[in-house]
Parts: sequence; C-alpha cells; structure tokens
Amino acid sequence: MAATDISALIDFYVREKDLTRERVIHALEASFLTAYNKMVPGADRINNIRAVINPQKNSVKIKAEMVVTPDEEVTDPYNEVKLSVAEQLYARKGKTVIAGETITLNITPQDFGRIAVQTARQTMQQRIRKAEQEMLAEAFRDRVGELVTGTVRRYDKGDVIVEVDKFEGIVPSRHRIPKEDYAAGDKLRFYVVEVKDGARGHELILSRSHPNLVRRLFESEVLEISEGTVEIVNVVREPGYRTKLVVRSADPNVDPIGACVGMRGARVKNVVNELNHEKVDILEYTEDKSAMVLESLAPIEPVKVDVDKQNRIVSVYVADDKTAAKAKGSRGKNVRLTARLISSQGDKWDVRVEAYDRMSQTKTIVSEGANELVSVLGISAELADEMIANGFTTVQGIASYVQPEDLVDALGISEEQAFSIVDKAKNA
Repeated sequence: MAATDISALIDFYVREKDLTRERVIHALEASFLTAYNKMVPGADRINNIRAVINPQKNSVKIKAEMVVTPDEEVTDPYNEVKLSVAEQLYARKGKTVIAGETITLNITPQDFGRIAVQTARQTMQQRIRKAEQEMLAEAFRDRVGELVTGTVRRYDKGDVIVEVDKFEGIVPSRHRIPKEDYAAGDKLRFYVVEVKDGARGHELILSRSHPNLVRRLFESEVLEISEGTVEIVNVVREPGYRTKLVVRSADPNVDPIGACVGMRGARVKNVVNELNHEKVDILEYTEDKSAMVLESLAPIEPVKVDVDKQNRIVSVYVADDKTAAKAKGSRGKNVRLTARLISSQGDKWDVRVEAYDRMSQTKTIVSEGANELVSVLGISAELADEMIANGFTTVQGIASYVQPEDLVDALGISEEQAFSIVDKAKNA
C-alpha cells in the first residue's frame, strides 16, 4: 500500500477543509470501500465489509465478517468461509475456531495499492462534502435565530455564498435587501434562518431581509434591551425601504425610544449603517390602535381619524392629496407597514389614508341628519331637507330650542303639524 499517499490525503483534507482527522479518516475509509467494490467483482454481495485505516502504520485493509461453515455446507462464498480455511488461518495465530463462529478476515487484494488510492481520490470530494455538511448541521442547528458575521465569497446560481466560521452559508434572493451589493470580501451581519435538509444536503440559510435581523441588531447595540429593561414588542419591515420598531419600557424612569436612539443617535445610526441606510422608525407601544397609527405616520397631522372596530379599519383623513401621498409612502409601503404594525395573528387590521373632502363630509352629515328627522319625526324627506336648510338640523336641537311657531314661520306648515313635530322630538 502506498502509505505516503494515504498520509498525504489525510493531511490535505485536514488542512484544507478544517475537518478533524477522525472525520477525514472515516470519509477516506468509505472511499476505499467504494474503490474495492469497483475493483472486485461481487464485492457488493458481501454483507459485512469495511475499510480500516491505521494512521500510525499508514495502512489500509479491507475486512469482512464471515461465518465459519463446514466445507461441504458452504452455499454463500461471499459471506461464509470454509472451516478448513479458517482453521489454517487461526492456526498461524495459535488460536482455534469452530463451525458457526463469525470471524473477521482480511480480504485486501494484493494489487489494491495505488489504483485504490487514485479511485478513492475521485470519490473523496463527495464524502468530504457530506462530512462538512454534518459539521455544519452540528455547529448551526442550535444557532437558528442568532446574529452572525460572514464574508461574501461568490455568487452561485443566483445565491450569494457567505463564509461564516469557516462554513459556507447561502443567502437566497428572497433573503437579500433589494439593490444591496454583495461583493467578494464584504463583511456583513446576517440572521440565521435555518439549517435546511435539501437536495444538496444540509444548507445554512442566512438572511439580510428578515425582520429579526433588525431585532438582533438592536439587542446587540442597546444594553437596556439585552438586560430586559426595554422590550421590543414588534418589528415590521420592508427591506431596503423602512423598518418600524415598537418598544416599551419595564421601568418608568427609562425612555424606551431614547435608549434605542442612544446619545446623539449613535445606537440607531449603527443599526442603520448595518442595514445599508434603511430608514428605521422607533415607536413607543400603546394599546390604542389609532394612537399607534398616528405615531407611525408622524409627522403627518390628521384632520380626522375613524376607527371601525367591527371591520378592523383605521381611516386617517389628512388635509389634501399631497399629504395623503406622503403618508402612504412609496407605492403605499408606509401605510402597509403601519397596518402590519397594529395587526397580530388572527387579528388583521387595515389602515387607510385619504384626503379630507369637506364638501363630501358636509353632504354626508346633512344626509345623515335628514334621515334622522324622517325616521324620528315621521315627516317626508322633502320637509326634512327644508328643515335642515332652515337650521333645524337635529332632533335634540328641535326638542331643546324650537317652538312650534318657529316652524310655522320658517316652513309655512300648519300649527297642528308644527306642534306634532316638536312633541315627537321631545318624546324621542
């Protein structure tokens, strides 16, 4: 056997792949076994066969477990050894053997040598890749959800390949920040999404777009968060555009927003720089959804806010279309983020921003008032419109301030009808 070739193979993979000698030897043994199966016809019919490398002696042997069988009863020469042959082999060692016993035999061919080493080289890459993947899975399966620093290495079929702690991670397109460049040698921080068992084996999936990347960055920057004084309640994100972070403080003496911003904005600047200058809004938590919406849309000043709890809609009315467009953000992203901010699993809300149309609102108020007069006072729609035009707009106002003669003079109706209208208003 070419001992130096075996030693060279082991040393090469230990050095280049940063694998333990045990893993390399195990992979190399599997490769030698593959080489043996290719070289020896019928080798695949041996049930219990293995390759054994002895690093101290720089040797490799192919061994098989066989059952000792009386000579005339041997039916499976691949898994049975004749008793006479076994006795001869054991006699040399000064030992005895009996029929039915399972023994281990050295079945290494005399010409195994360099041919086997060359064949093993060809299959080692696959074995080493498997060993690397097993180490990757062991190293990162318990680190899912953590923040790691990686170095961009290359692109591979649309994925960005990143080196993290001597392992390769994958950043698929959906986990990248739009328009962010990934040049070889760039050092960036990533969120560990999962260790996925895919078609190519174990794959370390990393993300730059995940909302929890922002969460972990603030945890690493803000001492009050890591200590538990300030809590991150929610994070919503449009990668590359804007992130909204909702925080609250367990200590009334600690300002949660101020803690996240830091002295002269140092803390939030560090996060923003890491996110390639993505905008970050930091909001203080409140259970009042309308207040949360207005804080999210600040500095926009609303004219009116309506909360429809039944349909889970918060409608924000602003001065004009220009202000509405500013509040909605590019392609409506800001208002969508705001809606996600006040939503939770199973409780989805919608946020709408519209220009406040005073004429339309006035018409709505008049229409609603007329309907009330018709319904409560039992009058026609025409008379209701005429009453509103003359200032008699609500049932409550008529009951409190209007006399029958006022209606007679303004509307030209009979005294009997006027008394009836006032009476119905007071009894409503």
